[in-house]
Amino acid sequence: MSNAIKIFQGRFGRVALLDMNASLIGHAHHHCHILLKAGGADSAFWVRGASRPLTADTAVLVNAWEPHAYTHAPPQGEQTLILALYIEPSWLSDIQRSLSLSSHPRFFPESCVKINARTQKIVEEFVLELWWADEVAAARLEDLLFNLVISVIDSYSGWRDIAGLLKSRPPSAIDPRTRKVITHMRENLARDFDMDDLASYAGLSRAHFFSLFHRDTQVTPLVYANVLRFEAAIKGLSDSTIPVGNVGHELGFSTSSHFARFFRQHLGITPSNYRRAVNLYEPPREETPVSDLL
Repeated sequence: MSNAIKIFQGRFGRVALLDMNASLIGHAHHHCHILLKAGGADSAFWVRGASRPLTADTAVLVNAWEPHAYTHAPPQGEQTLILALYIEPSWLSDIQRSLSLSSHPRFFPESCVKINARTQKIVEEFVLELWWADEVAAARLEDLLFNLVISVIDSYSGWRDIAGLLKSRPPSAIDPRTRKVITHMRENLARDFDMDDLASYAGLSRAHFFSLFHRDTQVTPLVYANVLRFEAAIKGLSDSTIPVGNVGHELGFSTSSHFARFFRQHLGITPSNYRRAVNLYEPPREETPVSDLL
């Protein structure tokens, strides 16, 4: 079974050091996503319709809301140690205004890029500090993380070319019907949504609704609903002390095993493993029902 070595969570998003030995289903994140191999066997991610290798000298870059899947390529029994960065665009923007478009769907023009010896060294030092340090100060972690992000993306993203990014996809308002459905999803995280029901709620045909929703969000309604549910699970596990089974129950999972399978399909580890491994860099909020967390 895959295992989380360390997870750090804060206003920057999440940093996870994961020991992986199994594939993940297709999913997405609202974060911009950087994946680096920290050790073990080479592996791959499926992004933009192709397999993208994850090796010592390549990184996989996934834009916000871009569907992707982990495909565990090594022979059975071999592990891959992955440093997974889930970066909040708002955090990058607060540090560097020119990174304000890191949530843009074309922010990373390439999904697999070469990393040089300097970046490899930064990755190695970053992993060693996270793995062995009993505690990493928030300011230190954010400094290390920002330097690592810039080292990886400096030559492979459009972060210095805001005009070019806006030209590639000018900002457009989300259709009110899509917003209505997203609000409905947020307010009913415990429901298993049916495409026909969502289309009817939007007042559209199934085909028209699917096309409109995908245009506005870059993902299918099912993937979007799973993102909301998964992020609510993350919040429930890290921001409260309620039992793991209760977190799953409030999200509509009839049994703890169903919740564990859903969570494992999206991150490779169990909800209990996440709770044990996570280190919070924000004060926990008062306990809130999971259904109210998004």
